[in-house]
Amino acid sequence: MLILHQLPHSICSQKVRIILAEKALEWQGRVVDLARFEHLSDEFLRLNPNGVVPVLEHDGVAVVESTVICEYLDEVFPSPPLSPASALGRAKMREWLRFIDEVPTASVRVPSFQNALLPGYAAIPRDEWERLVARMPIRAGFFRRMGQSGFSAEDYENSLAQLRHAVARVEAAPGPWLAGDAFSIADACMAPLFQRMEDLRLGLLWAEAPAAAGWFERVRARPSWAQAMPHGSRLGEVIPDLAARLDAAQA
Repeated sequence: MLILHQLPHSICSQKVRIILAEKALEWQGRVVDLARFEHLSDEFLRLNPNGVVPVLEHDGVAVVESTVICEYLDEVFPSPPLSPASALGRAKMREWLRFIDEVPTASVRVPSFQNALLPGYAAIPRDEWERLVARMPIRAGFFRRMGQSGFSAEDYENSLAQLRHAVARVEAAPGPWLAGDAFSIADACMAPLFQRMEDLRLGLLWAEAPAAAGWFERVRARPSWAQAMPHGSRLGEVIPDLAARLDAAQA
């Protein structure tokens, strides 16, 4: 049995759902409401001491960290394969995976929280905010940098520079897919980041990157995309006033 503890609009949850869909695996979903800080509950922290989603339970054993989950699923359920056949090909794919985790995944959090999620955190009483942040096992530093009034201009601009760099890397990819001639885990991990950027009105970052734009459309044309991205997967579907928030952020 596969149980995915996740959130529909979580980027890291989305990439695991793409892998599950590509492999036509049956799974059960359990929503972890980050807005209610369910990821910081004693019950969830026993499941994942890092206090983040997603978590995959396979026959009662937890696997944590989204990229690790994707690779685990590809190893345990090898058909269809989502990693290159050669050792060198797999190494090149893993270069992408490390880059994706360290650069665009980390960077897109800044405009996501600054422009879309900050009002909810700003409304939390100060003492409660401090208590919640202190309970975060691995993200406390990020939330302290943001505070309840937002990131510094330097942090924000640096995040955009990193996202531009990520788009440039996709634009320069030599094959139709990031790791070569076949769709792989790397594509599943990068595509939700492009979707989040588009939701945040950052799609202009690839307006003059036709190869990157074409790659993104090829991912979204796959049947797995529609299966993995049901209603509620995009920020505008869970934040009714997202447009107003983005307008205010750009003012």
